[in-house]
Amino acid sequence: MQLDFFPSRSLTVYLAKMFIVRIFAVLVMLVLVLMALDLLSATGKILTPEGNGQGEILKYAGLRIPQLISRFLPYSVLLATLITLVTLNQNSEVVAMKAAGLSAHQVLAPLLLTAAIVAAFSFAFNERVVTRANSTLKAWEAAEYGPIPEETGIRSNVYLTDGSNILTAETLTGTGESITLDSVTWYARGPGGIIREQIKASGARYAGPGWTLENPVRFDVGSAETEELETMVVGEDLTPAQIDLQSVDPDGLSFWELSDTIDAFDAVGRRTSEMRASWWHRISGPLSAFLMPLLGSIAAFGLARSGQLFVRAVIGMALGFAYFVVDNAALAMGSFGGYPPFLAAWAPFFLFLLVGETVLIRTEE
Repeated sequence: MQLDFFPSRSLTVYLAKMFIVRIFAVLVMLVLVLMALDLLSATGKILTPEGNGQGEILKYAGLRIPQLISRFLPYSVLLATLITLVTLNQNSEVVAMKAAGLSAHQVLAPLLLTAAIVAAFSFAFNERVVTRANSTLKAWEAAEYGPIPEETGIRSNVYLTDGSNILTAETLTGTGESITLDSVTWYARGPGGIIREQIKASGARYAGPGWTLENPVRFDVGSAETEELETMVVGEDLTPAQIDLQSVDPDGLSFWELSDTIDAFDAVGRRTSEMRASWWHRISGPLSAFLMPLLGSIAAFGLARSGQLFVRAVIGMALGFAYFVVDNAALAMGSFGGYPPFLAAWAPFFLFLLVGETVLIRTEE
């Protein structure tokens, strides 16, 4: 067994190029198919506002494609792993490499290196592109694909509490005292959480204290009467600083912005388990690409002896998809406080890292 972890330079480059081409091909195929299916259901909603046309459809596709790339890049690495290893095995290239004295880990080393580079690219792509696409698309969807303010810090589906009362808004723009809320609903609740009145308004601005509703319409639950008001101020105890904290969308924040937000929540004693789990998953999520060659390696070795190429490929695929199922379940448990945030984000990664290594060592090493 060689002491060098990687095989020769030419073989490393050959395997890495083969692997990266297949990752790109599978990713393009998945994104095109899923984007086409998504447009079938979304095009009608996009074209509903007056004036929307092909440009808005292309805009939607431009915002949706980064989300699809981010979500399905690890799946692409898994499928590319299986395609690459099955091809090498069918052509007896794995047998030739092992006959030359390479261990199973050395055969996989170029694929692991390529997957690590893909994971680093995925992290950078998520931070620079996907977070911005998430925040913009959510704000556009909240505006029902109509015009949205050309400002930074747009958030959608805002839910705020002022004691027992509730203030909701479809979109929020700006920060501090310049915050603007659109499509606002105020729920005034009595004892036991029973809603006494509902007030809808086209928007709201900070009145210092309170929030001035624009064109409010009040519905009294007790009398079932509707009344149009000239102006109304609600939420006098709800400050812009509280809104900045309560309306945070982790998916729309970068890694460093989310870290600062967690610190701000800690400073005021707010619950941060969901955001901490998301923060840790910003690292462990892209790293899942590194696991895929290891989990799919069962498709490369031992096939010539057993003659069960298809069965081993299915086992490799099952291991990969099992990781994604366990990862999503653990992240959900972390968001609800069932698991500590660090454990929720990293336990599936280390568990399947050990599973993959165990299978590889016991069967091939």
